[in-house]
Amino acid sequence: MSLREYLVATRQPRYSILFALPLLILYEALAALISHSAFSGVRNGADVLLKTLFVSLGGRMGLLTFGLVLFGLAGYLVIRDQRRAGKPLEPRLFVGMFAESIVYAALLGSVVSLLTAWLLQGHLMTVQGAVERLSIGTQLVISLGAGLYEELLFRVLLVSALVALGKYLRWKRPLSVGVAIVGSALIFSGFHYIGPLGDQLTLSSFTFRAVAGLLLSGLYVARGFGITAWTHALYDIAVTLAASG
Repeated sequence: MSLREYLVATRQPRYSILFALPLLILYEALAALISHSAFSGVRNGADVLLKTLFVSLGGRMGLLTFGLVLFGLAGYLVIRDQRRAGKPLEPRLFVGMFAESIVYAALLGSVVSLLTAWLLQGHLMTVQGAVERLSIGTQLVISLGAGLYEELLFRVLLVSALVALGKYLRWKRPLSVGVAIVGSALIFSGFHYIGPLGDQLTLSSFTFRAVAGLLLSGLYVARGFGITAWTHALYDIAVTLAASG
């Protein structure tokens, strides 16, 4: 398989969604183990926000509906894409996707720090939040959830919605995608200052997260959901382990 064929194939739902599935299972299992609940307890903010929308409408049945919608839509996209492809999955591609995610996660912090320092014409301050006062196990679970649910909310849903809005307004696609990437990045950054586990708002930390959001949104557009989710999760895990050590 050529590089171009690999890049095209791994962006498709049958690879991208299935690649993110272990991340979902790992996060939900560990979160439920720590909090003894599928909804309450300490969880990633994007996870709580998405599930709250369903729970507020239907209580516990709303939580079940969320799961059915999530898995139902994911399954539909994977099956439809697999039928269109007309050939079996190649497991080796998942290995390549994981290797990509590791490389991107390793580069993300340095690139974001350099760009932030360049934008602010100074040294980057440490980005800290209340989440750092939690146990290491809880922080790691939240890191997994960040990769999964923050990418689902701010990339899959928000970027796609903003691109659709641009199309409705009859913007050219490059403009729609550009606005979607910038808009989602700013909202993504602002989201980290909401709630009891929110960060302390500073110019440097907001800029740092906005730049990270730009890069993650760009990565989503270029490489799809699965690789972006794992990149985000692996980066957050690495930061958590480095801080605890």
